[in-house]
Amino acid sequence: MKSAFCCSLLLVICLSLASQSTQEPQNIFIITTDGFRWQEVFSGADSALINNPLYVQDTSLVKAMYWDEDPVIRRRKLMPFFWDIVSEKGLLYGNRLFENKVNVKNLYKISYPGYNEIFTGYTDARIVLNFPKNNRNSNILEYLNNTAAYHGKVVAFSSWNLFPYILNAGRSKIPINSGYDDMPEDGTDTIFRILNGMQDRVLHQSHTRFDCLTFLNAREYIGQYHPRIVFIGLGETDEFAHAGRYDLYLQQANAIDKMIAELWYFVQTNPFYKGKTTFIISTDHGRGNKSTTWHTHNFLTKGSSETWLAMLGPGIAPLGESKIPMQTFENQYASTIAMLLGLRFENRHSVGNAIHFPSVTPANELAKQQPLFSK
Repeated sequence: MKSAFCCSLLLVICLSLASQSTQEPQNIFIITTDGFRWQEVFSGADSALINNPLYVQDTSLVKAMYWDEDPVIRRRKLMPFFWDIVSEKGLLYGNRLFENKVNVKNLYKISYPGYNEIFTGYTDARIVLNFPKNNRNSNILEYLNNTAAYHGKVVAFSSWNLFPYILNAGRSKIPINSGYDDMPEDGTDTIFRILNGMQDRVLHQSHTRFDCLTFLNAREYIGQYHPRIVFIGLGETDEFAHAGRYDLYLQQANAIDKMIAELWYFVQTNPFYKGKTTFIISTDHGRGNKSTTWHTHNFLTKGSSETWLAMLGPGIAPLGESKIPMQTFENQYASTIAMLLGLRFENRHSVGNAIHFPSVTPANELAKQQPLFSK
C-alpha cells in the first residue's frame, strides 16, 4: 500500500515538474525589412514596375525569376517561405484587397518615427526626422531586459546605423550591433573575427550595412549565446527602392525571405528554441502606391502608411492570410509582444493595445493570471 502511495506521489511530482518546465519564458524574434510594400508581400511583383526599364535593367530576366500572371503563384515565386510556411502555420495581416489593413499611426511615415512606434507603442509627434538623436521614449526591448526572466537575454542587430539611437543603447543597456560596427571578440570567437574582417573590407560603407552581414552576425550570435529576445532589422529593400532599382528591391526581398527561412529552420531544429519561439515580421512604413511614387515615402505620398504583419510560432493560430476586414496599427506591436510572453507592457506614455488575434488570451485576462514585472 505504501509502495503504491509512494509511486503515485512520485508520479504527481514528476507531472508537476514537467508542467513547470513548459511554463519557462518563451522567445520572441522580431524581424523587420525596411520599407517593403504590402503589395509585393500579397501580390508579388508589380506589373507596372517589373516591365518598366526605368526601374528594371533586364526586364525579361527579372520576369523569368519573379513573374506569373497568377498573383498567388507570383507571390510564392518572390517569397516562398512566406507562402509555403507562414501562410500554412502562422498569420498574415495587411492584404488590403480584402480590407484587412495594417497602418502606421505616426504622421511622418518615415523610418525613425516608424521604428519608434513599433518598439515603444507610442506615436511621438516630436520625432520628425531620421536624425541620430537618442530616443527619450523607453521601448519593449528595454522593458523586457528589465524583467527577471529576460535580463541580459535581449539583443538587437540592424543594418541601419541609427538603431543605437532609436533604442537608446546608452540608457537601455541592450547590446546592439548596428551598421558596420564590429562584433566584440574575446580571442576565441573565430567566426566573429572573420565576419568583422569581411565587413571591414567593404569599400563603400554607407549608413546601411549589407543585410547579409547583419544576418550572419545575428545568426552566429544566436547559435552561440541563445538570447531569448532578438531584433533583426534589415534595410536594403528601402535602399534599393530609394535608388529606383525595382529589380534589386525584388532580389533583396527574395534574399530576406531565404534568410528568415534559414533562421526558422535553425529555431525548429535547436532544442533551446524549438516549440518555444515566435517570429514577428513586419516593416516600418509603406511606400507610394503608384508607378511614379513607389520608390519614395513620406506624409505627402499616398500609400506610405500602409504596412503588413506576419506572425509564426507558439500562441499564433495557423490561420494563414487573414481575409477578414479589420484595422491593425504598428503601435500595437509592443503590447502584443508582451502579451505573447504573458506580460503587459507599461510605460510612462500611452501605448497601443495588444492585437487580439485568435488563440491568444486577451491582455486583460493575462493581467489577472500573470505577475507583472515593473520597469
